[in-house]
Amino acid sequence: MHLDTLPDDAPTGDGPMDLNAVRDVSRAVSAAHLFIYLVPETAEEAVELGVTDRGPAYLAFRSAAMGAVPWQVTLAAFYNFSPRAVRAMADVWDAAPPERWQAARFLAAGRAMRRVNVHFTDDHLAEARSLIDPVVAGADYAGKVLAAANASVALPPDPLVALWQQITVAREWRGDAHLVVLADNGLGPCDCLVLHTATGGLPTALARATRRWDDEEWSAATARLVARGWLDSHGVVTDAGSAARERIEVETDEHCAALWAPIGNAGARRFASLITPITSAFTATGMFQTIHEQSDLA
Repeated sequence: MHLDTLPDDAPTGDGPMDLNAVRDVSRAVSAAHLFIYLVPETAEEAVELGVTDRGPAYLAFRSAAMGAVPWQVTLAAFYNFSPRAVRAMADVWDAAPPERWQAARFLAAGRAMRRVNVHFTDDHLAEARSLIDPVVAGADYAGKVLAAANASVALPPDPLVALWQQITVAREWRGDAHLVVLADNGLGPCDCLVLHTATGGLPTALARATRRWDDEEWSAATARLVARGWLDSHGVVTDAGSAARERIEVETDEHCAALWAPIGNAGARRFASLITPITSAFTATGMFQTIHEQSDLA
């Protein structure tokens, strides 16, 4: 069972979704997924496939579930990267086909989790899967390109990595929903990144280095946000800009309420609790403290 069927004992919802529960489980899912972009195992597996540049490797690993798509498709799915950043992946499928990139990603995830001693008992894993599986199986994937691609990937035999892949589906589903909200609010790829950095969501230097918008493009996006009253003349976020950013997050939560409805508020909160050992294990290594120095953050 992955996409098409629900287990007979799947948990059911408990009424309308509380957006606080949606936000909490979304944060837990994002945090449990994040390590894959930061651990050395990911770079090591890319080198084994013949790619030493971390930018193209990141793009290949994350888009592998979509198959050997042209770089323009990855650009569309990732949204806030500049064309010059994504064009760098043009030859990654020549180095290795997407299936090998996907397998290498699973291998990196398993190696990294075991290195930091992420440990789930069989009962713990079974309970987590009993909650996330109906979410993945019951999701509406219309317009959710990266989530649908990841949901179509066969789960690996490693139970811990299989759970992580289900987490990845939920993570990308929210990301796909977020892009719809950004577009509805008239925030283009560079504009949303400028606002995100201004509100402290991502260090500007990291955003500029990885997304590769040039000075002219960054300045133009800043000027558009100033004209909307979301940044002041110095590029500092205004109260209106902070409110707009939070409204965008709330609208994304509203989209995601349907994703978690199959297990309800109690199930969503329980799942968030169950997957915290993944984040805790990597946090204990100090890895997330160096996030500002990373060059391949999602």
